[in-house]
Amino acid sequence: QVHMVESGGGLVQAGGSLRLSCKANPAIFAPNTMGWYRQSPGNEREKVAAITRGGSTVYADSVKGRFTIYRDNAENTVDLQMDSLKPEDTGVYYCNAPPLVRQGYNYWGQGTQVTVSS
Repeated sequence: QVHMVESGGGLVQAGGSLRLSCKANPAIFAPNTMGWYRQSPGNEREKVAAITRGGSTVYADSVKGRFTIYRDNAENTVDLQMDSLKPEDTGVYYCNAPPLVRQGYNYWGQGTQVTVSS
């Protein structure tokens, strides 16, 4: 059963922009804070942004001022607008519900690859 479907990744030069989108299972999306995570080879998965049901947001220090997270509660989607991209932003990006991640639920999708060249 697929619970998250991420899209929008690609290859971009440093300083460029990408917009990622995630379509989530409504049963997961509706009651939960949603977030974007990323992972690069040899590194732990990290949460880069999150947005509550009511629209409050939080960002990792490394992306603050460059990334913006949005959710559409009618469409069960969560987007990540990424501007001023840096090579260190390279990785596979995933969406999920942080409360469920904390509880150990395995609802990860396949992610979408973001590669930023210098």
